[in-house]
Amino acid sequence: MKIPNLHSNHIPTGYESNHSNWIKKMLRAYWVVVLTHVVIQIGCFQFLDYDRTPEDFMIHVLFWPTLASTLAILIANWVERHFSSFSFYSMSIASTIIAWTIIHVNYDIRIILAICLLPIFASVLFFSKKKVWMVCLMQMTGYLIVLCDPAYRLYLSSFDMISIPAFLIVGTYVAQLIVTSGVEVLDELQANMLAKQDLIVRNAIMSKQSKTDGLTKLYNQSSFKDYYEKAFEYATNGMSLHLALLDIDNFKSINDTYGHRVGDAILERVSRVIQENITSSDIAARYGGEEFALLMFEQSFEQAYAMVEQIRKKIARSVHKELEGAYITVSVGLKSYSPHLTKDILFEEVDACLYAAKRTGKNKTMTSLDPV
Repeated sequence: MKIPNLHSNHIPTGYESNHSNWIKKMLRAYWVVVLTHVVIQIGCFQFLDYDRTPEDFMIHVLFWPTLASTLAILIANWVERHFSSFSFYSMSIASTIIAWTIIHVNYDIRIILAICLLPIFASVLFFSKKKVWMVCLMQMTGYLIVLCDPAYRLYLSSFDMISIPAFLIVGTYVAQLIVTSGVEVLDELQANMLAKQDLIVRNAIMSKQSKTDGLTKLYNQSSFKDYYEKAFEYATNGMSLHLALLDIDNFKSINDTYGHRVGDAILERVSRVIQENITSSDIAARYGGEEFALLMFEQSFEQAYAMVEQIRKKIARSVHKELEGAYITVSVGLKSYSPHLTKDILFEEVDACLYAAKRTGKNKTMTSLDPV
């Protein structure tokens, strides 16, 4: 059984195809973050003591931070549409800009620093340790850029300057542990899925093998009886049904003269002729030894007769090099369902027609009706 391709981190290819959807969802979430920040800032300015003038608030708290965040999201959306292979990087850069812009505006709120962990934990969705640490490096870069602002730098103590990078590293380490655990879970799910698929395939193969003849690939006698019983039940409700039995003439002498290997080759060729000349709705089976059975539906008796005659004639014209120029023939018995017959009587009458064909010269189709 073919095993699906896996990502280098053992992530199924099907999961990677959903990355674009995840990125689109994350970018939509970033719009919510930016809008929420604007609403909260306006609310705080209106109802709380704010140490900024209205002009300073509008320019440095609302306009420039919102503009930077908006441009970052718009650029990330454009990259996702036109250069999807770089969409993760553009999304991560956008999230970094948004996080550190909000942190810079609200650096007097200690807990706001936790927002820089959002891009790191968002990268967990992509189940790649390298991507997690790359996003961590982006946060470090954002921290260094914000640190260039003297006001922010003065606000931080020496402990803060050391603890913030440590905070980022610890958060990233936790994120990569989540990635590792997630990969292990996905590996287990993948293994279970493949085992289940393998079991389904094996069961299908075993089911097919139990219903078909190994040599001719036609249905075997047991499965034919099941189909015959069901077909007869349908016939009693008005569906047309024709039963034919075909038997290779003088097959024993072929086995005795040329060996069973040649006999098997003849059986395969006869079954191939049968398969090539029946319709998709018909059922063909190797009933036993050199005898074959046909169930034909959705056609008149005349059409069924013409079909078995076509099969008989093609077999008679077939050339078999193993037989040194000799030909093989088949005798056929054919009869249609009629309401006064049981399934056993129908089969016995068809069998009687078959042996009547053999007794009267072979290589012919015998039926209780004359073909039109």
